[in-house]
Amino acid sequence: MNRRLFTILISAFVIAALCAFVVYRIVSRRMSVSPVAKVTRVVAAAANIPLGSILQSKDLSSIEIAGPLPKGVLLKPQDAIGRGVIAALYAGEPIIDSRLAPPGSGGGLAATIPTGMRAVAVKVDQIIGVAGFVTPGMRVDVLISGLPPGMNANTDPGTITKTLLQNIEVLSAGTDIQKDATGKPKQVTVVNLLVTPEQAQQLSLAGAQTRIQLVLRNPLDTQIAKPAETSVAQLFAGSKNAPAPKHYRRVRRAPTTYQVQVFNGAKKSEAKFPVGEEKQ
Repeated sequence: MNRRLFTILISAFVIAALCAFVVYRIVSRRMSVSPVAKVTRVVAAAANIPLGSILQSKDLSSIEIAGPLPKGVLLKPQDAIGRGVIAALYAGEPIIDSRLAPPGSGGGLAATIPTGMRAVAVKVDQIIGVAGFVTPGMRVDVLISGLPPGMNANTDPGTITKTLLQNIEVLSAGTDIQKDATGKPKQVTVVNLLVTPEQAQQLSLAGAQTRIQLVLRNPLDTQIAKPAETSVAQLFAGSKNAPAPKHYRRVRRAPTTYQVQVFNGAKKSEAKFPVGEEKQ
C-alpha cells in the first residue's frame, strides 16, 4: 500500500475518533446537569365517585405526579375524608379541592348549590324530560303552555306556549316514588334545575298553573333568543279548513254618561247626564 495513502487513512481515523469523543463528552455533560423532575404523591380517587357522595377512606388512593402539581390538588387523605363531592370523580383522578364541598357542609344535592342560587324540582314525564337525555350538567330551556288569565278557549286564540327561561343548568335528574289517585305507587321523574331566587318563583307558579316542557340545548350555545309566543290558532293558520286567525285588540269604550257635582252653599250633590245633552 502506498505510504502516503496509509498516512491519510490513519489521520482520518484519528480525527474521527477525536470528534466522536468530543461529542460524547458534550452530550454526557448536558445530560448530567439536566434537572430531574420532582415526583410528588397526591390523593386520588380509588373508584368512580358520583356527585353528592361523602368521601371515606376506602374511596381514596394515591398516585405519583412528576413535575408541577395541578392547582389545588390534595396531598393528605385527611383533607378529603368527610367532604361532599360536588363534581363527579373518576378512578385514578387526582382530587382537586374545588371539586369538593367546603369542610362541614356535608354531601348530597345541597352542597352542590352555589351561593345565591336555588335548586327547583320540576316533575316531568319521559316526553317533557327530552326522552331521558336530560342529565346533570346539561343546559335546557323551559317552555310553558296554558291559557292566560282572562282568555276564553272558545273565543280567544286558545292555548299559548312561550319560553319562560333559557340556558338553565340541570343540577340532577332521577326518579321518585309517588302515589297516584288510587294510592298505587308509581315512578315519577324529577329534574332539579339551578336557578336564581326570582326564577325559582316563576317556576313554582308555572308548575301550578301551566304545563312545563324542557327543551335540550347545546351547552356552548349561550345566546338568549327572543321567540314570539305561539298559539293554537297560529298552528292551523295555513290549513284550508281552519278559520281565519283573529287579531284581538283591547278597545276603550267611551263613557255613556258624565257626572256633575253641584254645590249649594255647604250642601253637595251629584247628578248624572247622558252624553250629548250638554249641548242642549
